Amino acid sequence: MPVTNFSHPDPYKYQTGFDSHHETEAVEGALPIGQNSPQKAPYGLYTEKLSGTAFTAPRHENKQTWVYRILPAAAHENFIAEDADSYHTSMTTETHKLHHIPNQLRWNPFDLDEKVDWVHGLHLIAGSGDPTLKQGLGILMYAVGKDMGKEAFYSADGDFLIVPQHGVLDIQTELGRIILRPNEICVIPRGVRYRVTLPDGPVRGYICELYQGHYQLPELGPIGSNCLANPRDFQAPVAAFDDEEESEYKLYSKFNNTLFAARQNHTPFDVVAWHGNYYPFKYDLGRFNTIGSISFDHPDPSIFTVLTGPSDHVGTAIADFVIFPPRWLVAEGTFRPPWYHRNTMSEFMGLISGDYDAKVGGGFKPAGASLHNVMSAHGPDSGAFEGASNAELKPQKVGDGSMAFMFESALMVGVSEWGLKTCQKVQPEYNEHSWKPLKRHFVNPNKKA
Repeated sequence: MPVTNFSHPDPYKYQTGFDSHHETEAVEGALPIGQNSPQKAPYGLYTEKLSGTAFTAPRHENKQTWVYRILPAAAHENFIAEDADSYHTSMTTETHKLHHIPNQLRWNPFDLDEKVDWVHGLHLIAGSGDPTLKQGLGILMYAVGKDMGKEAFYSADGDFLIVPQHGVLDIQTELGRIILRPNEICVIPRGVRYRVTLPDGPVRGYICELYQGHYQLPELGPIGSNCLANPRDFQAPVAAFDDEEESEYKLYSKFNNTLFAARQNHTPFDVVAWHGNYYPFKYDLGRFNTIGSISFDHPDPSIFTVLTGPSDHVGTAIADFVIFPPRWLVAEGTFRPPWYHRNTMSEFMGLISGDYDAKVGGGFKPAGASLHNVMSAHGPDSGAFEGASNAELKPQKVGDGSMAFMFESALMVGVSEWGLKTCQKVQPEYNEHSWKPLKRHFVNPNKKA
């Protein structure tokens, strides 16, 4: 199994299983027996419930976790907007403040930034919807070079799906700690507080923030009960807490794409025990079990879906997270790269490492990105087309040393001012270099010489 081999050891313990009900205690006996909210919780702890869905959500959709902590999360001063105008302007997904254009877009690799921490290293590239209505998504890039101090951050807007491209994230959450490295992903649900430090220096990566619902495993349908991402390979943290008598902390909240801050005189990381099914988790992309054709033609790329954020319309996603890992291609008489395509879904692609087999021209590089919006035509560049059209058709390993991914959405996404202009990474020649060189091969049998 191609599990990623990491040089940086993971010092933390995890529980396994996706959407499972986990229970964990850092002090033996901290979890109440047989009652969620006893009159007096063990060890003088406070009982608090973290609800990720409405109380009345169907049982199979209901997400909630009971935590037993030293002081309640409510014990903080009032929030005050911080850098309100500039932050909201740069992060907003309001339709009239985004650029909606049909052009195919591609970005050169985004820069590292050693001057900022996690809270101030987030940049919106594109998005659609309104977090106040819990509709839509935001696509962000992070570039961070400093540890957070005695601080914590949470987003009230949505779930963060974090895709590292460079560097190691040490994420201290209320519910335990997670080490996150390239070729792993992490989901931090709406409202969960956390702190990011950098044990190996600057980091860079991608985020898909889901305003609507929560990420879940895709249905398998005719595939059956196995393959793709297996539930047992997802990892959730175990309880770990700080015990500080008096300590000044700053708490940041991303609320309607505006940054707020509040002071509190105790650590946010004081959960001694918890149980439930609403928690952060991580997944090693090397454990994804790919499937494909063994006869002819391509199955749709939906067979590479790791996680999905469904819409209210069955089979249509607000956000799908799709990967293109190393894999074998075996098919008779079939053009091997992706076919030319126009999609009612928007496709945002990123590259973690290596080369993507449908873009051999060198313009799509690790830490870069591309966006093919609703019905914007795209497909292999001219070099990939010519090579694949004339290649010997035999079993072939593609993507060795590579990991590309896609955030796919049913929504038309607008590009932020930062993404289109400020970052200065858009390739003006993308279309010209990729598809303008395509040659005419048609021979009309009805045309007289």
